[in-house]
Amino acid sequence: MILGIIIGVIIAAFLIIVAITGIKIVRPFQRGLVERLGKFSREVQSGLHLIIPFFEKMIKVDMREHFINVPPQEVITRDNVVVSVDAIIYYQVSDAFKVNYNVKAFEPAATMLAQTNLRNVIGELELDQTLTSREMINAKLRDTLDEATDKWGVRITRVEIKKIDPPKDITEAMSQQMKAERTKRAAILEAEGIKQSQILQAEGQKQSQILKAEGDATAIQRIADAQKYKFQTEAEGQAAAIKIVFDAIHSGNPTPDLITIRYLEALQQIANGQATKIFLPFETSGVLSSLGAMAEVFKNGEGKSKS
Repeated sequence: MILGIIIGVIIAAFLIIVAITGIKIVRPFQRGLVERLGKFSREVQSGLHLIIPFFEKMIKVDMREHFINVPPQEVITRDNVVVSVDAIIYYQVSDAFKVNYNVKAFEPAATMLAQTNLRNVIGELELDQTLTSREMINAKLRDTLDEATDKWGVRITRVEIKKIDPPKDITEAMSQQMKAERTKRAAILEAEGIKQSQILQAEGQKQSQILKAEGDATAIQRIADAQKYKFQTEAEGQAAAIKIVFDAIHSGNPTPDLITIRYLEALQQIANGQATKIFLPFETSGVLSSLGAMAEVFKNGEGKSKS
C-alpha cells in the first residue's frame, strides 16, 4: 500500500517535470530554435510550443534592437594627431539561425570589428575633417559593419560617434585659433558697419545739399517772378496814368498860355528844392518865346507906371 503511494508520487512528479520541460512559451519579440539530439530541427514563432523532453532543446533569440558601447580607443589621424574616440553601435537580429550558429559571441566580435574600422576611417582624415565630419564617419562605419555582419544574421541600424577628444595642447591651440577667427570676424563686421555708416552719411549729406540747392533755386525763381510781376504792374499803372493825363489834357483843348503857366509852376517847385540843375523839356522854343512875350508885357507895364 505504501509502496504504491510512493510509486504514484514518483510518476506524478515525473509527469510534472516532463510537462515543465516539454512546454515552452516564446514571447512576441523572440524566435525559438529547436535542437533534437544536438541537431537543428526547426525554428518556431512566438506562442506556446511543445518539445520532447530530454531529446529536444529550445534556444530563444531576442529579435529586438540592441546596442553595443564601443569603449574609447586612441586613433591616429592622417596628419599624425592622436585622438580618443568612442562610439555606440545599434543592431537588430534579422536571422535567428545565423546569429546563433554562424558566430560564437556577436557583441565582442562587433566591438572588435568597430574598433578596427574606426582606425581605418579616421586614419584617412585629418584632424579638422575628423572633428567636422561625424556624419560621414557614422555612415562609413554603419555601411562597413552592416556588410561584415550580414553573414551573422544581424543588421546594423546606425552608428553614433559619442566624442572625439584631441590632445590637450591641440585643444588649446584650436581654442586660440577659434578665438582669433572670432576676433577677426568681429573686426571685419565692425569695419563693414563703419563703412556702411559713412556711405549712408555721405549719401544723406549729398541728398541734403541737392534738396537745399533745389530749394534755393526755387526761391530765387519765385522772387524773380514776384519782382517781374511788380515791375510789370507798376509799369502798366504808370502807362495807364500817363494815358489818362494825356487824354485829359487833349480833351480839355489847352491854350499855349495855360501850358506856359503850368511850366512856370513846375519851375517854381524845382527852384524851391535843393537841386543845382534844372531840366528843361526838349521842345523849349515855344516856351522861351512865350516867356519873352511875358517879359515884354511886364516891361511895358513898368514904363507906363513911371511916366
